[in-house]
Amino acid sequence: MVVIYFSGTGNSRYVAELFCNEYDEGAKAFSIEDDDITQVVKNEEMLVFAYPVQYSTVPKILRDFIIENNELWESKKVFVIATMGLFSGDGAGILGRLLLQYGAEVIGGLHLKMPDSIGDEKVLKRPLEKNRELVKKAEQKISRSVQLLKSGKPTQEGIGVLYRMAGFFGQRLYFGHKTKNYSNKLRVDEDKCIGCGKCEKLCPMNNIKIVDKKVVQNNQCTMCYRCINNCSKQAMTLLGKKVVEQSVIEKYL
Repeated sequence: MVVIYFSGTGNSRYVAELFCNEYDEGAKAFSIEDDDITQVVKNEEMLVFAYPVQYSTVPKILRDFIIENNELWESKKVFVIATMGLFSGDGAGILGRLLLQYGAEVIGGLHLKMPDSIGDEKVLKRPLEKNRELVKKAEQKISRSVQLLKSGKPTQEGIGVLYRMAGFFGQRLYFGHKTKNYSNKLRVDEDKCIGCGKCEKLCPMNNIKIVDKKVVQNNQCTMCYRCINNCSKQAMTLLGKKVVEQSVIEKYL
């Protein structure tokens, strides 16, 4: 078994690695950004995907990865883990249905509520201890899910018609268009930015370049919030107008 993940601030990476450790010492987790990911997938019969939902759907970068490598998913058994700050409905199911189009067999899903990564929206924030509790509950849920998967009874969260309706009417109907294309909404406060280049190194899309100590963008943001949550000067925003709290998984462990 191999776990494949995409992660912005570390939530999905953390649960992917934990799932591996719980399942088998020989199991490994790989980011879709790893150079050898396609070779790894070719040699495996069972795959576990872990990713953060955005508006009850799949981030553009992950969707593109699935489509561009569509020949890899034929006959693979797939289990999907969806991480979320609030609600997703069918987070596991929507990625599962995409993989199903390319011949995969979706055997189950798991939904994990985690600390929210949207650093510039106050309404989504929780106290530190509450976020730590969420992580602990997610760890316990992963342990139970792994045992069920091993026994041939994988959890089915996010799979099925009722979950799909919840995801569609809960978020996708109103906000799903926001992930159909890459975003050009990333903003940089030039009075705060010092041109250190950290955001350029972190960006999974190569969307950011530092030119003459200023940020230059390609308008290819996949809304992962890595740059916003790691900027030492809190100079970057996307959905909100100012950084409320920088959230990375290490903060809650």
